[in-house]
Amino acid sequence: MQKLTQTANTLIEALPYIRQWSGKTFVIKYGGAAMIDPSLKRSVAQDIALLHYVGVNVVLVHGGGPEISQMMKKLGKQPVFVQGQRVTDEETMEIAQMVLVGKVNQDIVSLINAAGARAVGLSGKDADMIVARKMQHPEVDLGWVGEVVSINRHVIDALTEAGYVVVISPLGVGENGETYNINADMVAGDIAVALQAEKLLVLSDVRGIMRNVEAPETLISTLTVAEAERLEAEGIISEGMIPKVESCLRAVKGGVPRAHLLDGRLPHCLLMEVFTNEGVGTMIQ
Repeated sequence: MQKLTQTANTLIEALPYIRQWSGKTFVIKYGGAAMIDPSLKRSVAQDIALLHYVGVNVVLVHGGGPEISQMMKKLGKQPVFVQGQRVTDEETMEIAQMVLVGKVNQDIVSLINAAGARAVGLSGKDADMIVARKMQHPEVDLGWVGEVVSINRHVIDALTEAGYVVVISPLGVGENGETYNINADMVAGDIAVALQAEKLLVLSDVRGIMRNVEAPETLISTLTVAEAERLEAEGIISEGMIPKVESCLRAVKGGVPRAHLLDGRLPHCLLMEVFTNEGVGTMIQ
Protein backbone atom coordinates (compact mmCIF):
# COMPACT_ATOMS: atom_id res chain seq x y z
CA MET A 1 0.00 0.00 0.00
CA GLN A 2 2.84 2.42 0.81
CA LYS A 3 4.35 1.88 -2.62
CA LEU A 4 0.99 2.58 -4.27
CA THR A 5 0.63 5.75 -2.21
CA GLN A 6 4.10 6.92 -3.29
CA THR A 7 3.19 6.29 -6.93
CA ALA A 8 -0.02 8.26 -6.55
CA ASN A 9 1.83 11.15 -4.88
CA THR A 10 4.36 11.19 -7.73
CA LEU A 11 1.56 11.43 -10.28
CA ILE A 12 -0.10 14.24 -8.31
CA GLU A 13 3.21 16.14 -8.16
CA ALA A 14 3.49 15.82 -11.94
CA LEU A 15 -0.08 16.97 -12.62
CA PRO A 16 0.53 20.76 -12.76
CA TYR A 17 3.52 20.21 -15.04
CA ILE A 18 1.52 17.94 -17.35
CA ARG A 19 -1.11 20.66 -17.58
CA GLN A 20 1.55 23.33 -18.17
CA TRP A 21 3.50 21.50 -20.89
CA SER A 22 0.66 19.86 -22.83
CA GLY A 23 0.55 21.28 -26.34
CA LYS A 24 4.04 22.82 -26.03
CA THR A 25 7.17 21.90 -28.00
CA PHE A 26 10.34 20.48 -26.46
CA VAL A 27 13.57 20.15 -28.46
CA ILE A 28 15.88 17.46 -27.08
CA LYS A 29 19.57 17.21 -27.97
CA TYR A 30 20.45 13.53 -27.61
CA GLY A 31 24.07 12.51 -27.12
CA GLY A 32 26.67 10.98 -24.83
CA ALA A 33 26.27 7.76 -22.85
CA ALA A 34 22.49 7.86 -23.29
CA MET A 35 23.11 7.02 -26.98
CA ILE A 36 25.44 4.09 -26.20
CA ASP A 37 24.25 2.20 -23.11
CA PRO A 38 21.29 -0.07 -24.07
CA SER A 39 19.37 0.49 -20.83
CA LEU A 40 19.81 4.27 -21.06
CA LYS A 41 18.69 4.23 -24.70
CA ARG A 42 15.48 2.48 -23.66
CA SER A 43 15.04 4.93 -20.77
CA VAL A 44 15.25 7.95 -23.10
CA ALA A 45 12.82 6.35 -25.56
CA GLN A 46 10.34 5.69 -22.74
CA ASP A 47 10.65 9.28 -21.50
CA ILE A 48 9.98 10.58 -25.00
CA ALA A 49 6.97 8.30 -25.41
CA LEU A 50 5.50 9.51 -22.11
CA LEU A 51 6.09 13.16 -23.05
CA HIS A 52 4.37 12.48 -26.36
CA TYR A 53 1.32 10.89 -24.72
CA VAL A 54 0.80 13.76 -22.28
CA GLY A 55 0.63 16.15 -25.22
CA VAL A 56 4.19 17.47 -25.66
CA ASN A 57 5.44 17.92 -29.22
CA VAL A 58 8.89 16.29 -29.10
CA VAL A 59 11.62 17.11 -31.62
CA LEU A 60 14.88 15.23 -31.08
CA VAL A 61 18.26 16.19 -32.59
CA HIS A 62 20.97 13.56 -32.26
CA GLY A 63 24.72 13.47 -32.58
CA GLY A 64 26.79 10.48 -33.61
CA GLY A 65 30.45 11.43 -33.40
CA PRO A 66 31.71 8.21 -31.75
CA GLU A 67 29.82 6.07 -34.27
CA ILE A 68 31.30 8.05 -37.18
CA SER A 69 34.83 7.65 -35.78
CA GLN A 70 34.28 3.93 -35.25
CA MET A 71 33.10 3.45 -38.82
CA MET A 72 35.99 5.51 -40.18
CA LYS A 73 38.49 3.28 -38.38
CA LYS A 74 36.76 0.16 -39.69
CA LEU A 75 37.22 1.55 -43.20
CA GLY A 76 40.89 2.33 -42.55
CA LYS A 77 40.53 6.09 -42.18
CA GLN A 78 41.86 7.94 -39.12
CA PRO A 79 39.63 10.70 -37.68
CA VAL A 80 41.25 14.14 -37.44
CA PHE A 81 39.99 16.90 -35.15
CA VAL A 82 40.92 20.57 -34.85
CA GLN A 83 39.70 22.30 -31.67
CA GLY A 84 36.95 19.72 -31.30
CA GLN A 85 35.78 19.98 -34.93
CA ARG A 86 36.07 16.93 -37.18
CA VAL A 87 38.01 17.64 -40.37
CA THR A 88 35.51 16.39 -42.97
CA ASP A 89 36.79 15.64 -46.45
CA GLU A 90 34.50 14.14 -49.10
CA GLU A 91 35.09 10.55 -48.00
CA THR A 92 34.49 11.44 -44.33
CA MET A 93 31.31 13.28 -45.31
CA GLU A 94 30.01 10.17 -47.08
CA ILE A 95 30.76 8.08 -43.99
CA ALA A 96 29.13 10.63 -41.68
CA GLN A 97 25.99 10.75 -43.83
CA MET A 98 25.79 6.97 -43.96
CA VAL A 99 26.19 6.60 -40.19
CA LEU A 100 23.98 9.51 -39.08
CA VAL A 101 21.09 8.99 -41.49
CA GLY A 102 21.30 5.30 -42.29
CA LYS A 103 22.09 3.89 -38.85
CA VAL A 104 21.93 6.22 -35.84
CA ASN A 105 18.75 8.02 -36.90
CA GLN A 106 16.91 4.82 -37.73
CA ASP A 107 18.02 3.09 -34.52
CA ILE A 108 16.56 5.97 -32.49
CA VAL A 109 13.32 5.93 -34.49
CA SER A 110 12.97 2.19 -33.85
CA LEU A 111 13.51 2.61 -30.09
CA ILE A 112 10.89 5.36 -29.82
CA ASN A 113 8.41 3.34 -31.86
CA ALA A 114 9.04 0.30 -29.65
CA ALA A 115 8.34 2.47 -26.59
CA GLY A 116 4.87 3.22 -27.94
CA ALA A 117 5.17 6.58 -29.70
CA ARG A 118 5.30 7.17 -33.46
CA ALA A 119 8.61 8.58 -34.70
CA VAL A 120 9.80 9.74 -38.10
CA GLY A 121 13.47 10.20 -39.00
CA LEU A 122 14.73 13.11 -41.09
CA SER A 123 18.03 14.69 -41.99
CA GLY A 124 18.46 18.43 -42.24
CA LYS A 125 18.58 17.98 -46.02
CA ASP A 126 14.96 16.82 -46.18
CA ALA A 127 12.80 19.63 -47.62
CA ASP A 128 15.85 21.92 -47.21
CA MET A 129 15.07 21.94 -43.49
CA ILE A 130 18.57 23.08 -42.44
CA VAL A 131 20.20 25.50 -44.85
CA ALA A 132 23.92 25.74 -44.13
CA ARG A 133 27.16 27.31 -45.27
CA LYS A 134 30.78 26.28 -44.89
CA MET A 135 32.29 27.00 -41.48
CA GLN A 136 35.41 29.12 -41.77
CA HIS A 137 38.36 28.34 -39.50
CA PRO A 138 41.20 30.87 -39.11
CA GLU A 139 43.95 28.26 -39.38
CA VAL A 140 42.80 25.19 -41.35
CA ASP A 141 40.22 24.10 -43.91
CA LEU A 142 37.72 21.91 -42.05
CA GLY A 143 36.21 20.62 -45.26
CA TRP A 144 32.47 19.91 -45.31
CA VAL A 145 31.83 21.27 -41.82
CA GLY A 146 28.96 23.72 -41.80
CA GLU A 147 27.05 26.20 -39.71
CA VAL A 148 23.34 26.93 -39.78
CA VAL A 149 22.08 29.74 -42.00
CA SER A 150 18.36 29.13 -41.53
CA ILE A 151 15.82 26.56 -40.38
CA ASN A 152 12.73 25.80 -42.47
CA ARG A 153 10.23 24.55 -39.91
CA HIS A 154 7.38 23.56 -42.24
CA VAL A 155 8.13 19.84 -42.48
CA ILE A 156 8.64 19.64 -38.69
CA ASP A 157 5.31 21.39 -38.08
CA ALA A 158 3.50 19.09 -40.50
CA LEU A 159 4.80 15.97 -38.77
CA THR A 160 4.25 17.12 -35.18
CA GLU A 161 0.73 18.25 -36.06
CA ALA A 162 0.12 14.76 -37.47
CA GLY A 163 1.19 13.25 -34.13
CA TYR A 164 4.76 12.19 -34.84
CA VAL A 165 7.96 12.53 -32.82
CA VAL A 166 10.51 14.04 -35.22
CA VAL A 167 14.10 12.71 -35.07
CA ILE A 168 16.67 14.86 -36.92
CA SER A 169 20.22 14.15 -38.08
CA PRO A 170 22.49 17.24 -37.95
CA LEU A 171 23.21 17.55 -41.66
CA GLY A 172 22.62 20.71 -43.65
CA VAL A 173 22.31 21.57 -47.31
CA GLY A 174 24.23 24.36 -49.06
CA GLU A 175 22.99 26.69 -51.78
CA ASN A 176 24.27 24.34 -54.48
CA GLY A 177 22.91 21.17 -52.87
CA GLU A 178 26.15 20.25 -51.11
CA THR A 179 26.01 18.41 -47.76
CA TYR A 180 27.46 19.82 -44.54
CA ASN A 181 28.10 18.10 -41.22
CA ILE A 182 27.03 20.44 -38.40
CA ASN A 183 27.55 20.38 -34.64
CA ALA A 184 24.38 18.79 -33.21
CA ASP A 185 24.33 21.09 -30.16
CA MET A 186 24.16 24.15 -32.39
CA VAL A 187 21.51 22.56 -34.62
CA ALA A 188 19.33 21.78 -31.60
CA GLY A 189 19.58 25.35 -30.31
CA ASP A 190 18.72 26.84 -33.69
CA ILE A 191 15.78 24.47 -34.20
CA ALA A 192 14.47 25.34 -30.72
CA VAL A 193 14.52 29.04 -31.69
CA ALA A 194 12.88 28.41 -35.08
CA LEU A 195 10.08 26.42 -33.46
CA GLN A 196 9.81 28.86 -30.55
CA ALA A 197 9.99 25.80 -28.31
CA GLU A 198 9.07 25.93 -24.66
CA LYS A 199 12.24 24.06 -23.69
CA LEU A 200 15.61 22.94 -25.03
CA LEU A 201 16.90 19.89 -23.14
CA VAL A 202 20.53 18.90 -23.73
CA LEU A 203 21.67 15.43 -22.63
CA SER A 204 25.39 15.02 -21.93
CA ASP A 205 27.72 13.06 -19.67
CA VAL A 206 27.96 15.60 -16.84
CA ARG A 207 25.48 16.48 -14.09
CA GLY A 208 25.11 20.06 -15.30
CA ILE A 209 27.10 23.21 -14.55
CA MET A 210 29.12 22.76 -11.37
CA ARG A 211 30.45 25.30 -8.90
CA ASN A 212 33.45 24.16 -6.88
CA VAL A 213 32.85 26.32 -3.82
CA GLU A 214 34.18 23.61 -1.57
CA ALA A 215 34.62 19.88 -1.97
CA PRO A 216 32.55 18.20 -3.20
CA GLU A 217 31.45 20.21 -6.22
CA THR A 218 27.92 21.55 -6.11
CA LEU A 219 25.40 21.56 -8.94
CA ILE A 220 24.08 24.96 -10.00
CA SER A 221 20.35 24.40 -10.44
CA THR A 222 19.38 27.70 -12.08
CA LEU A 223 21.30 30.37 -14.01
CA THR A 224 20.45 33.50 -15.91
CA VAL A 225 22.07 34.12 -19.30
CA ALA A 226 24.34 36.77 -17.76
CA GLU A 227 25.44 34.40 -14.98
CA ALA A 228 26.19 31.61 -17.45
CA GLU A 229 28.23 33.97 -19.64
CA ARG A 230 30.20 35.09 -16.60
CA LEU A 231 30.98 31.48 -15.60
CA GLU A 232 32.11 30.81 -19.18
CA ALA A 233 34.38 33.86 -19.12
CA GLU A 234 35.85 32.70 -15.80
CA GLY A 235 36.65 29.26 -17.24
CA ILE A 236 34.24 27.40 -14.96
CA ILE A 237 32.39 26.32 -18.10
CA SER A 238 35.08 24.84 -20.34
CA GLU A 239 36.02 22.23 -22.94
CA GLY A 240 33.16 19.97 -24.05
CA MET A 241 30.56 21.91 -22.11
CA ILE A 242 31.16 25.11 -24.12
CA PRO A 243 29.16 24.16 -27.25
CA LYS A 244 26.34 22.79 -25.10
CA VAL A 245 26.12 25.95 -23.01
CA GLU A 246 26.45 28.10 -26.13
CA SER A 247 23.54 26.21 -27.66
CA CYS A 248 21.45 26.89 -24.55
CA LEU A 249 22.40 30.58 -24.56
CA ARG A 250 21.53 30.98 -28.24
CA ALA A 251 18.18 29.34 -27.61
CA VAL A 252 17.26 31.50 -24.61
CA LYS A 253 18.44 34.69 -26.32
CA GLY A 254 16.34 33.67 -29.32
CA GLY A 255 13.15 33.45 -27.29
CA VAL A 256 13.11 29.94 -25.78
CA PRO A 257 12.03 30.44 -22.15
CA ARG A 258 14.17 27.68 -20.61
CA ALA A 259 17.16 25.53 -21.59
CA HIS A 260 18.30 22.57 -19.50
CA LEU A 261 21.63 20.74 -19.24
CA LEU A 262 20.98 17.19 -18.03
CA ASP A 263 23.06 14.15 -17.13
CA GLY A 264 22.03 11.55 -19.69
CA ARG A 265 23.68 8.84 -17.56
CA LEU A 266 20.80 9.20 -15.08
CA PRO A 267 17.85 6.98 -16.09
CA HIS A 268 14.67 8.96 -16.81
CA CYS A 269 16.47 12.29 -16.34
CA LEU A 270 14.04 13.95 -18.76
CA LEU A 271 11.01 13.07 -16.67
CA MET A 272 12.72 14.03 -13.41
CA GLU A 273 13.67 17.43 -14.78
CA VAL A 274 10.33 18.21 -16.42
CA PHE A 275 7.79 16.74 -14.00
CA THR A 276 9.27 17.24 -10.51
CA ASN A 277 9.64 20.27 -8.27
CA GLU A 278 13.39 19.95 -7.74
CA GLY A 279 14.69 18.91 -11.17
CA VAL A 280 18.06 17.20 -11.66
CA GLY A 281 20.14 19.45 -13.94
CA THR A 282 21.03 23.07 -14.62
CA MET A 283 18.35 25.34 -16.06
CA ILE A 284 19.29 28.53 -17.95
CA GLN A 285 16.60 31.14 -18.36
